[in-house]
Amino acid sequence: MAEVLSPAAGLRSVRAVVFDTDGVITDSAPVHAAAWKKAFDACLASHEGQRPFDADEDYRRYVDGKARQDGAVSFLASRGIDLPEGTPDDPPGTATVRAVTARKDEEFVRSLRERPVDVWPGTVRLLRVLRERGVPCAAASASRHATELISGAGLLDLFAAVVDGNEARRLDLPGKPDPALFTEAARRLGTPPDDTAVVEDALAGVEAGRRGGFGLVIGVDRSRSAAGAAGLRRHGADIVVPDLGDLLAEEETR
Repeated sequence: MAEVLSPAAGLRSVRAVVFDTDGVITDSAPVHAAAWKKAFDACLASHEGQRPFDADEDYRRYVDGKARQDGAVSFLASRGIDLPEGTPDDPPGTATVRAVTARKDEEFVRSLRERPVDVWPGTVRLLRVLRERGVPCAAASASRHATELISGAGLLDLFAAVVDGNEARRLDLPGKPDPALFTEAARRLGTPPDDTAVVEDALAGVEAGRRGGFGLVIGVDRSRSAAGAAGLRRHGADIVVPDLGDLLAEEETR
């Protein structure tokens, strides 16, 4: 079914849309990846024979779209490293998983202070069109900084609901690829998952949309590569586009 749907026709098949944040709304995925690299490389340096964290491949495979703790555990496990969990009060460091994630957050916040994060123009165009048509939208992200990023970009008024990492922690929602984050966003919009689209750029995110029974799962392949698009489809994307402005292209040329 997904292969015969055009992007515009697919979008018209749902009544609400849930957007991931990093890499979909804001161009913040590279900032997250760079922060993870600094945190992981410091940790890897204390384990003999470990190659550095790859901010492209390792980030996409093990970290992208996941809750901070889950992503750290996933990557470290891929290198055979088993650190104690630690506590939320652990300072930035390398001795525990919590310390590594604290280092990542420290680096990410430092980057945000140095340079504001850009937004994707095609996504903004789509959001404004959906608002004009009365289609409710939500933002859902495992990042605790998601609301801050959306607000800083001046886009908060385009969303009827935001479920970020702080809300996920408060509600004890499991991280992606579990669909709980998206399901909660759809609940706040008042639409069942099968009448709601999920827009994601991460493998764990499109898999969460598929597991949650969402009516349409849209993958965003910023790499513009055949391998990137194929990976998103394998994990559950019905449609893959390099930019969300492409979802409007068919209607704009009529």
